[in-house]
Amino acid sequence: MKKFVNSIDNVLAESLTGFGAAHVDLVKVHLDPNYVIRAQKARNKVALISGGGSGHEPLHTGYIGHGMLDAACPGHVFTSPSPDQMLAAAEEAHAGRGVLFIVKNYAGDVMNFEMAAEMLSFENATVLTSDDVAVENSTYTTGRRGVAGTVIVEKVVGSLAETGANLGACKALGDKVNKRTGSMGVALTSCTVPAAGRPTFDISDNELEMGVGIHGEPGRRREAMRPADAIVSDLVGAILEDLKPNRDAEALLMINGFAATPLMELYLLYNSAAQLLKERGVNVTRSLVGNYTTALDMAGASVTVCLLDDEIRQHWDSPVHTPALRWGM
Repeated sequence: MKKFVNSIDNVLAESLTGFGAAHVDLVKVHLDPNYVIRAQKARNKVALISGGGSGHEPLHTGYIGHGMLDAACPGHVFTSPSPDQMLAAAEEAHAGRGVLFIVKNYAGDVMNFEMAAEMLSFENATVLTSDDVAVENSTYTTGRRGVAGTVIVEKVVGSLAETGANLGACKALGDKVNKRTGSMGVALTSCTVPAAGRPTFDISDNELEMGVGIHGEPGRRREAMRPADAIVSDLVGAILEDLKPNRDAEALLMINGFAATPLMELYLLYNSAAQLLKERGVNVTRSLVGNYTTALDMAGASVTVCLLDDEIRQHWDSPVHTPALRWGM
């Protein structure tokens, strides 16, 4: 294993410290317990808080700022944050209108966020993201996994919260976006957790893992490497089978890299997916291509389709200013 590491035990603390220093105008980093919050606390709005294991950057800390999150709780690599992190973040971020937790559907995340919510003295609610269409249950979940579609939920709901909408409205929109979003990923290589020092799974040079999870969880099947168009056809086909869009539906298409796939290849995947959606009668009017929900050093990518309506499109287009996502400001 070759990684830029000083000490395995200090990887997260040193990374968070660097992140805070690089974006001192946008975020403030707290250590022990670890959480990241807006540098300038918002007032009189629902506070949006997310989190999960580290290793998926820029998710979630990279999405703290105007138009998205108020705080995020990073756990150790691929490990859920603890309830005390969530409680501390919620108490500092609370801006008088309650707290909305946005939680990916993994057993540890769900359990710990629920524990934190029970300890809060103010109003709160939770949106559970479950956009991965690859498998219904895995080692880490009951039901579908939350993956790259979480970014869309955070952006859209973050926009609504900035308008002063109440907690119930923010939760309702988050649940709606989640239901209208489907994702599926494919891995060409494994990832390597620093503490483990070896790849999470073994895969040969002529194989791929179809439907892989963002922690390296098994997908639908292991198969021989194929041309990109054939891979994308399977990914998009599974998503459309799940979403069942009406003909002439409008969509946001997101091609998300797992960190080790070049942008050249991600745009090739976008080209293939956009053409396929057009053939299936889905109009792609919004797009996002890049590394937004990663898996350490994994080579691979995921396709996400979110079916838009006027409300979702409006809040997707609205201004956002975070370390990893910004437009319209």
